[in-house]
Amino acid sequence: MTAIDLTFEGAEVLLPGGFSDAALALAEGVIADAPTGKRVDARGFRILPGIVDIHGDGFEKHLAPRRGAMTDMVSGMAAAEADLIASGITTAVMAQFYSWEGGLRSPEFARKFLDALDRGTEGRLIDLHAQLRFETHMLDDYDAVLDLVRQYAIRYVVFNDHLPHKRLDEGRKPPRLTGTALKSGRSPEAHLKLMQDLHGRSDEVAGALLAFAPRLAEAGCRIGSHDDNDPAQRSWFRALGARISEFPETRAVAEAARTAGDAVIMGAPNVMRRGSHAGNVSADELIADGLCDALASDYHYAAVRLAVRELVTRGMCSFETGWSLVSAGPARILGLTDRGTLKPGQRADILVEDLRTGRIAAVIAAGRIAHMQGDFAARVVG
Repeated sequence: MTAIDLTFEGAEVLLPGGFSDAALALAEGVIADAPTGKRVDARGFRILPGIVDIHGDGFEKHLAPRRGAMTDMVSGMAAAEADLIASGITTAVMAQFYSWEGGLRSPEFARKFLDALDRGTEGRLIDLHAQLRFETHMLDDYDAVLDLVRQYAIRYVVFNDHLPHKRLDEGRKPPRLTGTALKSGRSPEAHLKLMQDLHGRSDEVAGALLAFAPRLAEAGCRIGSHDDNDPAQRSWFRALGARISEFPETRAVAEAARTAGDAVIMGAPNVMRRGSHAGNVSADELIADGLCDALASDYHYAAVRLAVRELVTRGMCSFETGWSLVSAGPARILGLTDRGTLKPGQRADILVEDLRTGRIAAVIAAGRIAHMQGDFAARVVG
């Protein structure tokens, strides 16, 4: 699909220095420095940098809505892309587990996901990237994960540990064992045995990660850690080269990360809920105190854009600051220097909002129309 050359006039445009009523021009897939192409009356609309979603697994409902219902994962990926576009997201990091938990989080599903992401590029309108969330206690799978990183050019791996260590230490069954076992395709007894075996090798994990993390870095990966629960744990992961802290559980962790120059990512649903569903630190608190670098969709794509509105309404930050958490901030963390702001030479990734209704009127990615509707569409094609 060919990029369009257009100049939007009269809109509220979020430029790096703040909102402006200056014209915004798109040419050959980038933001142009002078008017070009057709001139479009964009009065009544707001033009923003496209959203860069740094961590989201909302695609699961498209790839596996019910067991056996999705036989063509490439089609499922296209449905997920449509959902992303409808939420104003022009770059998405799709967070896929590689976990002992099984089901949608299994190594087998991860391979199918990566294959579908790799095969379904024809006709794709927005930029999709894979993140692997790797369960660190899967000691026998380190080489297999590295093979996937190399085969599919994965550039983002996050260390994860969902084992219920305290319960296992106490010899008690983990909560919801039967339900999680059924999702994994195992009996409760087999599922518990697997967890116990992995937990029993905990002393081996630190040494394995010390050897594994440099290999990921050599393969070109950014490395993060998920649900850091204390500053010492964050310090340990930082020493491994994991300079991204996803969803830290406490303020102390976020402060430690910020002091050391690590990036802090929080979930947009946390903002919408006005707190963590698990009782962890509130994203509102960290954002208000400048301790958050990016907001991610987590499990709900639409929450990213709506969270900015909530933050502004509740006086937690300015709109400009809030929008940087979903555009320039995540782009910087990912090393995507060609997007995140509307300055000349950047990718023409834009989101257009109707100022009257607040609805998304258009999404343009790399200068290509991904979505357009209503009065705005009529002005462009008229």
